[in-house]
Amino acid sequence: MKLGDEFELTGPQQKVVKNYEALEKVVNGFRAIDQKIVVTIGSWDLLHIGHVRYLLRAKSQGDILIVGVDTDRAIKFYKGPLRPIVPENERMEMLSYQSCIDFIVRLDDVDTKGRWQYKLLKKTKPDVFVAVEDSYPKKQLEDIKKYCKKLIVLPRQAENTSTTRMVQETVKKHLDQMYSMVEKKRN
Repeated sequence: MKLGDEFELTGPQQKVVKNYEALEKVVNGFRAIDQKIVVTIGSWDLLHIGHVRYLLRAKSQGDILIVGVDTDRAIKFYKGPLRPIVPENERMEMLSYQSCIDFIVRLDDVDTKGRWQYKLLKKTKPDVFVAVEDSYPKKQLEDIKKYCKKLIVLPRQAENTSTTRMVQETVKKHLDQMYSMVEKKRN
């Protein structure tokens, strides 16, 4: 099935929407047949079991799940210069293989001063926005509520599966090993 230039084939189905205007048309079509639209956003760096469980829970909140994928630039802005580990096109492709996801859109939603633009939410006006606890400051959650009918904040879906935490622990272990090896050589 050819859906046009607004979509990109990245996996078993055409799920990647190239622009918000095309996504808005798709959303309006599903709304016309009484489908409940769910949106969630994330970096999805080093996709892990917590991510997949979270996506399944998000999908259970409605009929159509739209996943915003933060750009490399945006992630560097709020997670630091060493992130993301996986480039945005690969993160989007990995998500395209998740059967619970209906549409994926690249999201570059923070300006150079750190202000969120909410472009995806403004275009889709989701019935439900799903967030992970501690991922958004309280003020930002209040802003998000302005653009959706319902905000659901879920706990992390697997203990100790934050990508940031996993990266930090791995780096610490390697540094500890290196320090230990240097100490052994000195003695």
